[in-house]
Amino acid sequence: MLTYYYAQRTCALAAHLALEHAGANYEALAVNFAVQAQRSPEFLAINPKGRVPALVTERGILTEIPALLLYVAQRFPEAGLAPLDDIFAVAQMQAFNSYLCSTVHVAHAHRVRGARWADDPAAIEAMKAKVPQNMTDCMLLIEKSMLQGPWVLGDRYSVADMYLYTISGWLEADGVETRLLPGIMDHRTRMRSDALVQRVEALYL
Repeated sequence: MLTYYYAQRTCALAAHLALEHAGANYEALAVNFAVQAQRSPEFLAINPKGRVPALVTERGILTEIPALLLYVAQRFPEAGLAPLDDIFAVAQMQAFNSYLCSTVHVAHAHRVRGARWADDPAAIEAMKAKVPQNMTDCMLLIEKSMLQGPWVLGDRYSVADMYLYTISGWLEADGVETRLLPGIMDHRTRMRSDALVQRVEALYL
């Protein structure tokens, strides 16, 4: 059985949704960030990065959302969570997920975790002030040139949709004018109407 470590209000929601959609046999364990449990010796033995998510498998421990999403899609191919029959489409999916991980999530993190990049309070405040513009720019790029619609890959639902949904939930708090993103907002509405999504997301509130 798989073991999944997650925390409320984190990107771990994306891979959690994938595990549920795949019908995986797994145990979900919450890591309490409020008491810095991610820095405990017990959790650092699971993930030395001190972050979630982490997935314990029979062969070892996996971290990082793009890796986990692809792992779940490949381990449970019958769930149809990735276009595994089309190597170019899989690469497109990975490019999208990598952009969310390496660029969009980092832009968001400058609002809530600026201390990762600076110690100067003024510098941290300057980073926070830039977040609305940076996040808007990122999401406009997705809206105009990456979201094929109605799903990320067009007509084919995939784990990329779970990741986009997770990050789109941060937009209002990041100061993004969501009226500029009708495609992404429509995507979010359709995802949120899924009872499975509602059930898993309730763990993250």
